Amino acid sequence: MNKQLLFYYFHSKRGLFTAVLARGAVELEQALANLPMGGDRPLDRIRVALGAQFDFLAAHPDLVTLLAQAGRSDARPFAPAIKRLVVLLAEGQGRGQVRDDLDPHLAAAQALVLMVAYLGLESLIAMSAAPLGADEPALRERWKDAAVKLVLDGVAAH
Repeated sequence: MNKQLLFYYFHSKRGLFTAVLARGAVELEQALANLPMGGDRPLDRIRVALGAQFDFLAAHPDLVTLLAQAGRSDARPFAPAIKRLVVLLAEGQGRGQVRDDLDPHLAAAQALVLMVAYLGLESLIAMSAAPLGADEPALRERWKDAAVKLVLDGVAAH
C-alpha cells in the first residue's frame, strides 16, 4: 500500500492511528464478550475479566505500545474493558463484596493502567530488578497473578 492510498482512506497519520486503536478496541471487546462467567461471585468474575484482559494485551504487544502513546483518542480503546469492570465492581458493591467507598470507574481504570504500564515496561523492569529478571520466562504470569491479586485485595470488602 502506498502513502497516497493511506491518506485517501485515513486522511492523515492521526486518522490511521485512530483506526488502528479502534480496531484494537473492537478485538478487545470481542475477547471480553467471549469470556466464561467465572462463577457467581462478582469478585470471581472480576478475577476472570482481569486475567483475560491481561492475556489479551500480552498477546498484542503492538497494541500495548500504541495505547501507551495514544494520549487522548476518539477511539476510546479501553471503554469496553472499563465498562465490564465497572459493572462487576458495582455489582460487588451491591452484594457487599466490594468496598462501598470505592469509585468503580477509578478502580477499573487503575487496573488497566497497571497492566498496560507493566507490559509496556516489562523488559526494563526485568532488567532493573535482578531477582525478577532471573525468572523472566515465568515473570509475566507471576506479574499477572500478583496484579490481579493486588486489585482484588484492594477492592474487596473486609
